[in-house]
Amino acid sequence: MMLTLKQGKAQLWAWVGLPLLGLTGCGLEMTERYPDQAVSMVQFIEPNLQHLSLMTSPLLFDAASDFSGGVAMVRAGETVGYIDHNGSLVISVADQNVTVATDFAEDLAVARVGEYYGYIDRAGDWSIEVQFRQAKPFSEGLAAVQRGNQYGFINRAGEWVIEPQFDLAESFSNGLAMVKTGGLYGYVDPTGRQAIPAQYQDGWSFSESLAVVKSRGDGQYGYLSREGRVAIAPAYDGAFNFSEGLARVRQGNKFGYIDAAGKTVIDFTLDFAADFSEGLAVALLDGKWGYVDTAGNVVIPPQFDYAADFSEGLAAVQIDGLYGFIDKTGKWAIPPKFTNVGRFSEGHARVQMDNRWGFIDPEGNLLTGATSR
Repeated sequence: MMLTLKQGKAQLWAWVGLPLLGLTGCGLEMTERYPDQAVSMVQFIEPNLQHLSLMTSPLLFDAASDFSGGVAMVRAGETVGYIDHNGSLVISVADQNVTVATDFAEDLAVARVGEYYGYIDRAGDWSIEVQFRQAKPFSEGLAAVQRGNQYGFINRAGEWVIEPQFDLAESFSNGLAMVKTGGLYGYVDPTGRQAIPAQYQDGWSFSESLAVVKSRGDGQYGYLSREGRVAIAPAYDGAFNFSEGLARVRQGNKFGYIDAAGKTVIDFTLDFAADFSEGLAVALLDGKWGYVDTAGNVVIPPQFDYAADFSEGLAAVQIDGLYGFIDKTGKWAIPPKFTNVGRFSEGHARVQMDNRWGFIDPEGNLLTGATSR
């Protein structure tokens, strides 16, 4: 999961080495080349998506996403499809005009043609035709989409459930969706009823039954309950979603963590911090990235140029311009040899080698079309 620092609606992508393909431009592309000896690890190929299962060389693509729901989106040339954990093409996107597609959510994936979006099904066919200026993944049966200059919500049949009327809208979470109208943020329920009036200068989606909001008066951040009550009073210069029972918050230029009662659990001593994942959180100290536990103890000393959340027991880190993966003791599980990487998901992580993307297992073995056959 990416680390974001969001004040107002500005976002700072804190670990720039792990973008989501550039679907939304969410990262800074790393341009360093890794050493010649690393290049010799792989044989660069031009994969034809229709013949992946015949390939014994590492599968390398022009673009790739993390595995989700048993498949990962890949693009080779102008062709977009989805592979399974064996490297076999299991979904071929029928419309050759599709340039990028997201993970499947509730069996539908957002796909783009030109500057507009629609949704494809798991057969690779259009389920909801291209027609939206923006489209977000389905969540809790509905998806936020933009028609013209306004957002509304559709169901899986493509029917309007909440007519376009918002300046901005996010996906439903914990039964409510954040919407912006008249320059202010509030929340609606699945019928479009205003559950929490638009009255905040900023608002985030609910996470663990609490939502970050920014007050209009002093511009401080706090948290709301699903009933619209102030659960944690606005007292922070920055605040972020709860994860594993804790939320990172900022006072001045230092970060700390609070619990759901608003009690400070980790003091404001960190230069930057990320959400907790698998019991550890990325933290920036003296210009280097390391990891702290839920008590605030530094368990992996700051030593990395960039670091990402732990996922499936491993975390991507960067040192000297290259990415590898460490375990929870801080030891290298996969040495740094990649120019870019994603997180481990469903037993594989995407890795970039000389502008091509492939997939590795937790031992660092590259996926081929013959894997597990």
